[in-house]
Amino acid sequence: MNLTSPSQVKSWCIENGFHPNKVLGQNFLVDRNALEAIVDAGLEDVAGDAPRVLEVGPGLGVVTEELLQRGCRVTAVEKDPVLAARLADALGRPERLEVVAGDALAVLERGVVDASSFDAMVSNLPYQAGTRILLDLVAMRAPAAMTVLVQTEVAERLAAKEGSKTRGLAGVWAQLDYDVRIVRKVPATCFWPRPQVGSSVVRLDRHERNAGLTEAERRMFRSLTKRAFSQRRKQLGRVLKDMVQSTARAEELSNEDWIALTKGVTENEDT
Repeated sequence: MNLTSPSQVKSWCIENGFHPNKVLGQNFLVDRNALEAIVDAGLEDVAGDAPRVLEVGPGLGVVTEELLQRGCRVTAVEKDPVLAARLADALGRPERLEVVAGDALAVLERGVVDASSFDAMVSNLPYQAGTRILLDLVAMRAPAAMTVLVQTEVAERLAAKEGSKTRGLAGVWAQLDYDVRIVRKVPATCFWPRPQVGSSVVRLDRHERNAGLTEAERRMFRSLTKRAFSQRRKQLGRVLKDMVQSTARAEELSNEDWIALTKGVTENEDT
């Protein structure tokens, strides 16, 4: 089956009585140009002849197949038991493919899959849980390179800089340890079933600028930013009260500003 052919993908689903699950965010990528864009971006600057790649939500295997054809060793985590059971057989049971059936959030939390063991993550993330999965990986600081296809609204939040109206918690947390860039937009017509909104390819590259932060400082960073963005219309001095004296609002601060505030609060608590 040509996985980038909408008619063939739809025919397979009908013949096998499979109905894409909206709850699981199943919108299959069926466009060759978009497929090549996400895999090109995902493997850019990834060293080695057979890099280890994590894929979350492989679905019918369109991204999986392309990664395998480019020599990658792929671990694919699929929540849908029907799709997880068919994936290896559908792709000819390649030796370089490992399929893990289960919820990616639980699989990562329990350590069934060790995110730090991969050179990269390349995924068309499920719409419903995609942001949560990505932020869990960001918190683990692994893999070092992550390329994902997400809703454009999510992509813009992840890449938003200080002062932007789209600046929010997801972007602040992602940018603590990753440089984030939007590679390209992917219209809704590139998926089946067609979603109501467009998507974008986003690349995240881990940086080491904040590698020196202690675990206590990281916990404080998350606590402060979560509280501030929960009341983003208020000035920080009103939200954080005795901890921070500032008339700025949460989205106006850069990550460097947040780190400075975090260190100041942490030092005050230690004295």
